[in-house]
Amino acid sequence: MAEPVLHIADAALRLRGRELWRGLDLDVAPGEFVAVLGPSGSGKTTLLRAILGLQKLSAGEIRVAGRPVRRGNKRVGYIPQQRPFPLGTNMRAKDLVALGVGGTRFGPPLPRRGDARRVKDLLHAVGASSFADDPVGSLSGGEQQRLRVGQALVDAPTLLLCDEPLSSLDLANQRAVTNIIDHERRDRGAGVLFVTHDINPVLGAVDRILYLAGGRFRLGTPDEVLRSEVLTELYGAPVQVIRAAGRLLVAGIPDAEPHHPHHEHHHDDDEAAVF
Repeated sequence: MAEPVLHIADAALRLRGRELWRGLDLDVAPGEFVAVLGPSGSGKTTLLRAILGLQKLSAGEIRVAGRPVRRGNKRVGYIPQQRPFPLGTNMRAKDLVALGVGGTRFGPPLPRRGDARRVKDLLHAVGASSFADDPVGSLSGGEQQRLRVGQALVDAPTLLLCDEPLSSLDLANQRAVTNIIDHERRDRGAGVLFVTHDINPVLGAVDRILYLAGGRFRLGTPDEVLRSEVLTELYGAPVQVIRAAGRLLVAGIPDAEPHHPHHEHHHDDDEAAVF
C-alpha cells in the first residue's frame, strides 16, 4: 500500500490548559478526502495548525509524506477561510498567484524559467483566467477564494489542508471551489483534510469523516459517523441526524451556536454546528 500523505499517531493537544483531544490516530492516503467536523472549541483549526508546524502536540507525532512536520513545508498546501481583500487592493489577480510561484511566501522572489506558464496554468485550473488582469479588491468573494486555492496548489502539494474554505460563499462558488479541490486529489493524488461546519457541499467527495467533540472523536465513513446514535454517544447528550431532500441536518448539539454566513469571525477553533 502507498505511504500515507499524513500520519497522526496517538496525538494529544492541550490549549490554554484544556485538553482538546487525546489518542488521535489518523492516516490519510494519497487521493483521500477526509472532512473534519465538530462544534466550536473542539480543536479542528488547532489540528491544522499542528500539521502546519505552528502548534506543538502535547503527545504523539505527526508526519507528512513520511517526514516530521515543519513550518513552510512545500508538500503541504493550505487554503484559509474566505476573507475579502480591501476594495482598494489594486494588485492584479495573476500577480497574487505569481507571488507564490515566485517564492515570496518563504523568502525573496527567485524568478525561474517557466514561472509565467505555471501562473497561467494555475489560473486556468481554478477558473480565474477571465479575471487574471483585474484588481483583486474588485473581485467577488468566490473569485478571490479561487485565487487562494491557486496559491495553495503552487507547489503541487501532496497534502491539502482546507480551513473552512467555503465560508461566506454562495452555492455556485461553494460548488466550484469544491470541484477544484476534488479534481486536485483525483488527478494528482493529493490527500485532503477539509475542516467545515457544513458537510453538505462536500458530501459527495468525502471518503471519511473525523468528528471531534468534547475531547473525543469518531472516525469513519459518512454513513458510519453521521448517525444519531453515534453523535449522541460522542456528545453525551441526545443528538439527531436528519436526512431530507438529499441534505443532512444535525440537531440538538449542546451549546452549538447558529451559523451566520454574513458575520463570520472565525479564529482558532471558532465554529458553528454542522448543518
